[in-house]
Amino acid sequence: MKALRRWIDPFVLLLLAALLAGLLIPVPEAARAPVNTIARAGITVLFFTYGLRLPTREVLAGLRNIRLQGSILGVTFVLWPLLGIALSWALAPLIGPALATGVLFLSVLPSTVQGSVALTSIARGNIPAAICAATISNVVGMVATPLLVLALMGSVATTGMSGMRSVLLQLLLPFVVGQVLSRWVGPWIRGRRLLTLLVDRIAITVMLFNAVSAATAQGVWSQVHWSMLITLGAFSLALLAGVSGLLWFAGPRLGLALPERIVFLLGGAQKSLATGLPMGAVLFPAATLATLVVPLIMYHQLQLILGAVLARQLARRADDDAS
Repeated sequence: MKALRRWIDPFVLLLLAALLAGLLIPVPEAARAPVNTIARAGITVLFFTYGLRLPTREVLAGLRNIRLQGSILGVTFVLWPLLGIALSWALAPLIGPALATGVLFLSVLPSTVQGSVALTSIARGNIPAAICAATISNVVGMVATPLLVLALMGSVATTGMSGMRSVLLQLLLPFVVGQVLSRWVGPWIRGRRLLTLLVDRIAITVMLFNAVSAATAQGVWSQVHWSMLITLGAFSLALLAGVSGLLWFAGPRLGLALPERIVFLLGGAQKSLATGLPMGAVLFPAATLATLVVPLIMYHQLQLILGAVLARQLARRADDDAS
């Protein structure tokens, strides 16, 4: 069991269980509206707790390292979307338009917080810089990701003023309120990691179940073949390896020392599942979201596996250099 948890994120297993439940358990029409309401309430609570947990001083402190933070933001919100546009166009004939659009959605998401910081710690990287980078990426992503989605995926997303109103009310407003209250409530929240983890997991699982069950009711899954998933997995692994290699070799050319180079690699190559799912739930209809998040779930698991391997190799390198 320990070996399994070492390589497979238990959260991914929970999401797969929600996906399976959404495929197999029929949700009566009368119950669909209450489930949708619960899912949307969960989004508000989720981003409110995000605001409470992120110390404002970390965001401000991270802005001082302009070279590192600017490079990671450029990779996350410029390079990645350009790759996403090209890949979604190239992969559409192989994996279908729905999954290809999911690849594009993956490309516009911010970096993960917990994953990149934990792996940076293992790799002997600059932990404060990693915390700042992940924090800034997600704060900027509150605005950048919805705008990129509306610009690049307007045909499938909730568009116009109604879409921006949903983003403001369900994402930005709860986050800002949480930030305002963080000075007083933040320390208490940050000291109860199990509670916040439980809130995150339950809210995101309900969102995914709601999306998958809606897709099942509309017959969306008949368009997805198992061969498409195998092809998607192979291209996701190639994408992760390619971006990781590019960032690693670009680090010295940007003048980054080894500890910051590790942050650049691990922060720039990762995408946030915890932020991506609730953002998607606001920006897309439930049935559309179900197929869009398949590439994100797959990439999340792959980035954990490859990230763990890279972090251990970098830690050995640091130990060898020290000796």
